[in-house]
Amino acid sequence: MTDSVLKPFFSMMPAYLLVPALLLALSCSKPSPDLLHGYVEGEFIYLASPLPGTVTLNVSKGAAVKKGDPLFALENDAERSARDEAGKRLVQAKASLQDARKGMRPTELASLGAQLKQAKSALSLTEIEYGRQERLLLSGSVSRQSLDAARSLRDQQQQLAARIEADLQTARLGARSDQVAAAEAHVLALEAVLTRAEWELSQKSRKAPENATVYDTLYRSGEWVAGGRPVVSLLPPGGIKVRAFLPEGMTATVHPGDPVTVSADGIKESFAGRVSFISPRAEYTPPVIYSRENRAKLVYLLEVSFPPESAVRLNPGQPVDLRLGR
Repeated sequence: MTDSVLKPFFSMMPAYLLVPALLLALSCSKPSPDLLHGYVEGEFIYLASPLPGTVTLNVSKGAAVKKGDPLFALENDAERSARDEAGKRLVQAKASLQDARKGMRPTELASLGAQLKQAKSALSLTEIEYGRQERLLLSGSVSRQSLDAARSLRDQQQQLAARIEADLQTARLGARSDQVAAAEAHVLALEAVLTRAEWELSQKSRKAPENATVYDTLYRSGEWVAGGRPVVSLLPPGGIKVRAFLPEGMTATVHPGDPVTVSADGIKESFAGRVSFISPRAEYTPPVIYSRENRAKLVYLLEVSFPPESAVRLNPGQPVDLRLGR
């Protein structure tokens, strides 16, 4: 209504109807162009374990948790036993590897050393006997057969001493390189098995990834939970956003990062936020929308985020008013 139409209308009305008529006229006036109506939306974190088991809850619905607080745990007897077994097998494999890298024990090396000294001592004696038989043969006191027997005994003793000396050197070397490489590969394989066992054990419990509110618990303590099924849903302050639908005519003037003031019923002060997202796709005006009038056929989804201290005072599903700019 224009002023030229309202003035004759109000001049003809009785005084007791003038104030209600004026209020009705004001209520039918065009709303502020920078005012939108939306609702609070929560982006939840769903915590689950990839492994199944009987659950024990450490929190209840509505509780406030801090980062690192335990949320729930599943029975882990089998995973703990597998971890312990893998750890002991790894210790055994490492001990075998160290043994393969070493030579014989000191007492065994000492025994071979004593055998070598004994063989060398006997070799010296056979060499002396061979020289004596050689001199006796020149004087004609012994036959050549005696000299050959002394030479054969000396040669045998030389070979015995050489063999014991080679055995002593081998004993100091340890296992062959291929055996050591196989033992090293076995250790690496068992380390991987232990890592997997520890990971599986760690997956049987969950802690809060950040400060949040327990929005819902989807199971009760004692219930069986299949692998991958969420047990607890969290609502962190950063997951609380306000969503509204931006008319097509306002898309050119609103951009991500623009300030927004949000007010809600029952809360005196308003909340300062910023536009965090504007959908690039248009959609038709939904049949149910928090708006006093639906003039635009196309709207764009708009999201507003807040500082954590402000976000915690808003609840998902709560209708709010948004005023673009401060």
